[in-house]
Amino acid sequence: MRIISYNVNGIRAAIKKGLIDWLKTHPADIICLQETKATQEDVDMQPIRDLGYSDYWFSAQSKKGYSGVAVLTTIQPDKVHRGNSHAQSDDEGRVIQLQFGKILLINAYFPSGTSGEERQAFKMEWLEKLLPYVNRIKKKYEGIILCGDYNIAHKEIDIHDPKGNKQTTGFLPEERAWMDAFFASGWVDTFRCVHTEPHRYSWWSQRFPSVRLNNKGWRIDYINVTEALRSRIQDAEIFPDVKHSDHCPVMLDLDVASFS
Repeated sequence: MRIISYNVNGIRAAIKKGLIDWLKTHPADIICLQETKATQEDVDMQPIRDLGYSDYWFSAQSKKGYSGVAVLTTIQPDKVHRGNSHAQSDDEGRVIQLQFGKILLINAYFPSGTSGEERQAFKMEWLEKLLPYVNRIKKKYEGIILCGDYNIAHKEIDIHDPKGNKQTTGFLPEERAWMDAFFASGWVDTFRCVHTEPHRYSWWSQRFPSVRLNNKGWRIDYINVTEALRSRIQDAEIFPDVKHSDHCPVMLDLDVASFS
C-alpha cells in the first residue's frame, strides 16, 4: 500500500497547477489531502474518478472555503468516519478516518497558530485533545496510520533555521514537547525510520520565491504509524519537486498483506 499525504493549499488552485496530470502518473493507492478549501460539490471530481479514485471529504461546516480534508483512494474502505468528536475541530473539517480491514487511516489537518494568540491557544487545545483520543483508539485497531499537515517541525533537523525560529509557532518548545510525548506514547516517525539526513523539508514560505529555490523549509507533513506497523515500513519519501502548493507530498510504502 502506497500512501501519500499532501496539503494542497486549495484543491481548485492545485488542479489549475496540474494536480490531475500528476494523479495520472498513479503516485499512490491512497492520497490524503489537507486544506482543500472547498466542498465536494465545488469541484468537478469526474476526471479524478475516471482515474480509479473514490473520494471522501470532510469540509468546514461554518466557514466556506476554509480548512477541510479529503481522501482519494483506489482501495475501497470498509468504513468512513468524519471528525474526531472535538466540536470546534469538526466544525473546521480537520479529521477524516477510513477503515481498511484492520487498519485505520486518519487524515488530519492540524491547526496553525500563525494568525495570532487565539489560534495558537486553539492549536494547543487541539493537540491536547488529540493525543488521548488517538491513544485511546489504539486499543481498538491493530494498526493505525495518522497522516497530515501537523504544522509542527519536531526537531532541529526538521527546520532550516532552528535558532532563528525557536520562538516561532510551529517550532515552539511546547509544540515540540507535544511531538516528543506523541512519539513516546508508541507512534513511529516513518520518514525518519528510512531517512536520517538533514535538509529534507515539506513546506516552504511563499513570501519570498527564493525560499523554496534555496530549500529553506520545514518538515511539518508526516505519515506516522503505530508501533505494530513499524516492521511493515518498506519505504518513505518526500517529493519537493512536486509543486502544486507551498507544501509537497510525503509518501509511505507499507506492507499490509497480513492486515487485509
